[in-house]
Amino acid sequence: MEYLPRPIPASPERFMDRLRAFMRARRLAYRTEDSYCRWIHDFIRYHGMQRPENLAAKHVDQWLSHLVCDRAVSANTQKTALNALVFLYRQFLQQDLEPLQFSRAKKGRQLPEVFSHEEAVRVLSLMSGPVRLAASLMYGSGLRVMEAARLRVRDLDFGNQSLIVRESKGDKSRITLLPKSLFSSLSVQVDLATALYHRDREEGFGTIYVPGARSSRMPEPGIEWLYVFPAAGRAFCPVTQVVRRHHMREQQIRRAVREAIQKAGIMKSASCHTFRHSFATNLLATGTSIRDIQELLGHSDVNTTMIYTHVVGKHKEGATSPLDQR
Repeated sequence: MEYLPRPIPASPERFMDRLRAFMRARRLAYRTEDSYCRWIHDFIRYHGMQRPENLAAKHVDQWLSHLVCDRAVSANTQKTALNALVFLYRQFLQQDLEPLQFSRAKKGRQLPEVFSHEEAVRVLSLMSGPVRLAASLMYGSGLRVMEAARLRVRDLDFGNQSLIVRESKGDKSRITLLPKSLFSSLSVQVDLATALYHRDREEGFGTIYVPGARSSRMPEPGIEWLYVFPAAGRAFCPVTQVVRRHHMREQQIRRAVREAIQKAGIMKSASCHTFRHSFATNLLATGTSIRDIQELLGHSDVNTTMIYTHVVGKHKEGATSPLDQR
């Protein structure tokens, strides 16, 4: 239950509790909330546990430079830390930061690692059960690992051969492809999830978890809210204070994919996200437009999607290596 918000008092008094309540009132994703809070706590600890309202832009500069110079964080990590402090000062504390002059991490263009179709199929063939099905959706539908783990029955549209990804990264939703070759396996998986739910209810355990205000409007969620990939066991839910069955943990999928990549002997720095990258490059190589791929992946900016044109390379347009020319 790694993405469930930790409980906070109804009338929070501690600084971090008040900050979390402020974030939730603005509907920040819990992952963003948790990440921002960890960076803000790191900032406070670096400055000897002084109150943030007593610190100034120069203290922010010192900490951000420390992250790069002493802890060697990446450009993206430093950017996340900066975003956390900008949120803290400008939105929560209502204090404007002077122009910052910290040392910035250099960011070169990094090409994503991708599988060939043969490599992706080989990795999947070395997996089994629900984790294989989840990984197949990452490759066949371009899902992130968290999107696969949290998939619900209502997100599967077999009739239109599509899959709805709801409230994902950036609180955005999108529609993507649902591979026809997975219809049978997904139907079996839904039947399994339904059977586990009925068994849980017969044994007197909690109903389906529904996030946010929906839970008050929906005291008895329907089967369509079931997770497609339920956890193997039941666990205590800290939000609703009941024992219920949540979704499969992302780490379980990551571990299975990592082991399969090693068994396949693929010498690439690959992970679950490599399936999503490979979904994009395979579509691009077969003629799908970059705009369509942007929609399927849920990218806000087409420039993010354009990176895949560099991965596919000019050889897809008919160029031949001089060494292979006769």
